[in-house]
Amino acid sequence: MTTALVTGANKGIGLQTVRELAAAGWTVHLGSRDPARGREAAAGLAGDVRPLEIDVTSDGSVAAAAASVPDLDVLVNNAGIAGAFGAAEETVPADFLPVYGVNVLGPVRVTRAFLPHLRRSAHPVIVNVSSGLGSLGVVTDPERMESRFPSLVYASSKAALNMLTVQYAKVLPGFRVNAVDPGHTATDLNGHSGSQTVEEGARIVVELARVGPDGPTGGLFALRGRLPW
Repeated sequence: MTTALVTGANKGIGLQTVRELAAAGWTVHLGSRDPARGREAAAGLAGDVRPLEIDVTSDGSVAAAAASVPDLDVLVNNAGIAGAFGAAEETVPADFLPVYGVNVLGPVRVTRAFLPHLRRSAHPVIVNVSSGLGSLGVVTDPERMESRFPSLVYASSKAALNMLTVQYAKVLPGFRVNAVDPGHTATDLNGHSGSQTVEEGARIVVELARVGPDGPTGGLFALRGRLPW
């Protein structure tokens, strides 16, 4: 039985990822900062879905979550926030702190806490939910929508997450560690302005969560294929 943890999973792409992995017969820990919302989300799903309180910005919360999960094969670092999308010239250092706290330090904190669990797995997998806005190749391509969307804080946090993905893939050779770009999906993160459904956005997350031991590692992927860093 494959066991997974998805952080930030009480709604949006995270919730859809839990739904699809559970439907495939997996045991899935639905991570949520708010335990009541986590329980409510889990109650609406079929399969072996277990709500798990986990605040990715808190050492104590993450440690308690790790202590309550006996086994883990797949970790999906999905929790993320957008922060304020102010004008670049008006952005100040304080604007970065909450976003980096969730989008960058959150995956580091959770990955470190669950590494002992993953090392016991025969086939450990880590998926970091990133964005095309974090790809230097994508945002400098004038043919891409992302090149017309200035974002100092959010985009740079996802670029940092992409680098974390590369580095973890280097030091964890027995793992499959990848980042994914779900695409412009309608979620709370963007005020539901995205052009895709959560089903479409979750597809690449689920695909990389289910990657085989001979699959890719250290890459950034979207449904249309591998993306440049």
